Amino acid sequence: MANGGIIGVSNKASFGRCTFTVKTSSGNITAQSGTAVVQALVVSGGGGGGTSYGSGGGGGGARQISSVNASGTIPVTIGGGGSGGSNPNTAGANGVNSSFVGCGTTYSSTGGGRGAGPGNSKTPGGSGGGASNPPGTQGSGNAGSFSPSEGNPGGPGTGTGGNYGSAGGGGHGAVGGNGSNPTGGTGGAGTDFSPSFPGLPNSGVLAGGGGAGTFQGGTAGSGGPGGGGAAGAGGGNNAGTAGAGNTGGGGGGASFQSAQANGGAGGPGVVAIKELSKASGVWSMQSQFQAQSQGKWPKFIATHTMVTKGIFMVGGGGGTSVAPSGGGGGGGGLVLTPNSYTITLCGNAGDAIPITIGGGGAGQAWATRGVSGGNSVVGDFNGLTSVGGGGGGSYTTPSSASPGGSGGGGSGEGVQTGGTATQPGQGGDSGTYGFGSAGGTGLGPGRAGAGGGGAGAAGTNGSGSLGPGPSGGAGGDGKSVIPVMGSLGTPFFGPTNGTFAGGGGGNKCTAPGGAGGPGGGGAAVGTAPGSGFAVGTAGTTNTGGGAGASYDVGPRACACGANGGSGRVIINFPDARTVSVTPGANAVNPSPGSTKTAVFTVSGTLTVS
Repeated sequence: MANGGIIGVSNKASFGRCTFTVKTSSGNITAQSGTAVVQALVVSGGGGGGTSYGSGGGGGGARQISSVNASGTIPVTIGGGGSGGSNPNTAGANGVNSSFVGCGTTYSSTGGGRGAGPGNSKTPGGSGGGASNPPGTQGSGNAGSFSPSEGNPGGPGTGTGGNYGSAGGGGHGAVGGNGSNPTGGTGGAGTDFSPSFPGLPNSGVLAGGGGAGTFQGGTAGSGGPGGGGAAGAGGGNNAGTAGAGNTGGGGGGASFQSAQANGGAGGPGVVAIKELSKASGVWSMQSQFQAQSQGKWPKFIATHTMVTKGIFMVGGGGGTSVAPSGGGGGGGGLVLTPNSYTITLCGNAGDAIPITIGGGGAGQAWATRGVSGGNSVVGDFNGLTSVGGGGGGSYTTPSSASPGGSGGGGSGEGVQTGGTATQPGQGGDSGTYGFGSAGGTGLGPGRAGAGGGGAGAAGTNGSGSLGPGPSGGAGGDGKSVIPVMGSLGTPFFGPTNGTFAGGGGGNKCTAPGGAGGPGGGGAAVGTAPGSGFAVGTAGTTNTGGGAGASYDVGPRACACGANGGSGRVIINFPDARTVSVTPGANAVNPSPGSTKTAVFTVSGTLTVS
C-alpha cells in the first residue's frame, strides 16, 4: 500500500459547515467554496467626544444583515472612529461607516454622531451625539433610516449654566443620559451581539455611547457598556477617554476647570461574517486522511427539528416618557412557527443553543422618548429574532415615537406620528410568521398621546379635543398564541392567558389615561389629583407588553416613565427528545404527553438530544 494503507484514490463528499470571520481592519474575506448564504453584523466607528465640558460621541450604527448570497471575494471596510474635539469649545467628528460587498451590493451602517462642545452643534448618526451645556437639541439615531434602527439619540442638554454637565452619546441599546448639576450624562448602553456572532471584541457588547464631561468640579459621565469612552474626570482640565477598539464605542467628552481639554476619539468599528457553505466534489482519499489527521476536515452541521406545535417568541416591550400627553410603548414583535422548524447549529449535535430574552425598554424623563425593548433571539445559524417594541413619544417634538416590533405611540405634541412596525416574517422558514403593528398618532399640542401598537392591532390615535374630554389613546391589542401553541396554562404562559405583546396606553392632561392593550400592555395615567404626578403602569413581565405613559405638568429630571415588559421564548419538542435548560429560572414541562415544552423567561441556554 504505497499510499500509507489508504485504499482507493478518490471519494465524493458533500458537506456543509459554518464559518465565522471577524474583521477588525479593512480587507477581503475569501468565502468558502460553495458558500450559499452569508449573514453579517456591520458596526461603524463611534463619534468623537466634544472639548471643554463636551458631550459624549454616539456609538457607531450597528446593523444585522441576513440571507445574502455570496461567493468568492467579499470586500470589507472597517470605519474608523471620529476624532475628539481638539480646539477650544469644538465638537468631535462623526464616525466613519463600515460596510461589506455581497454579490455587487454594498451593505453598510452609519458612523456615530459627534459629541458637541459648549454651544456647538451635535449631529445625527448611527447613534446620535449628546447635547451640550448650554442645552441644545441632541443628535438623532438611525440616520441611515434602516429598520430596525441602527441606534438611539444622544441625551438632551438640560443645564442652564453653573456646574451642569453635558449629555451622553446614544448607544445601540439605549439613549444617552442627561446631564445634571454637577454630573455629566452617561453614555447609552450598547447591545450584546454574541448570541448570533461569537468571537467579537469586548465579549460581543458593542456600540455604546460616550460619557459627557462636566464644568468646574462636577462628576464626569461614564461610558456606556459596549466600549463607550468615559468623560474626562471632573475637577480638572481632563481629556475624554477614547471608545474601545473595534467596538464602535463613542468617545468621551472632556471636562473643564479653567482650560480646554480634548475630547476622546470614537472606537473603530467591526464587521463579522457568518457563512453557511454547501460544498461538494471529488476528494482524494489521501487528502481526506490528511485533513482529518490535522483536524481540518469540515464539521458536519448538526440539525434538530423542532416539532409541530412550534416556537413562540416575543421581544421586550417599549418604555415611555413622562409628560402631559405622552405616547404608549409598543409591544414586542411576536414570532410563531406553526410548522416544524429546523435549528441549524454551527457545531455538533447536543451543543448548547443560546437563548436571549429581550428586556423591557426603560422609562425616561420629560424630554426623552421611552427606550425601545430588547430583541429576543434563538441563537442558531438563522438567528430567529423577535424585535423589541418601540419607545413611546415624549412631550417635546424632537423626541418622536420609535419604530420597533410594534411601534411606540406618538405624543400629543407636534402631531407626532406613531412608530412603524418592524417585526419581519422570518425568511428561513415559510411557516414562520411575524406580527407587529404601528403606534397611533398624536393629534397636536395639548391633545392626547396615542397608544403603542400591539402584535394584533395598531394603537389608537390620540384625542383631538382640548381640556377635559376623551381619554388618551388605547394600546393596540396583543395576539393570542393558543391556536398554535395550545393552552399551556399559567406556569408557561404567565398571567395573560396566552395573549402577548399588547401596546401601552397614551395619556392626556385633565383626562383619564388610555387603557393598555390585552397582552400585558400597561395603562397610562392622566391627571393625578393632589400631586400633579403619577407613573404609568409598566408592561407585564415576560409578555412583551408596552408601558403606559406617565403624567406630569412640568419637567422632571428623574427617569419617571414606565418600563416595558420583558420578553419570553417557548419551544415545543417531541417527547422522545431529552431537553434541558439553564439557568434555573427557566423550565421544561415535566408532564407526560406528546411534547415537551421549554420556557425561557430569562436569557440562558437550551440543549436538545
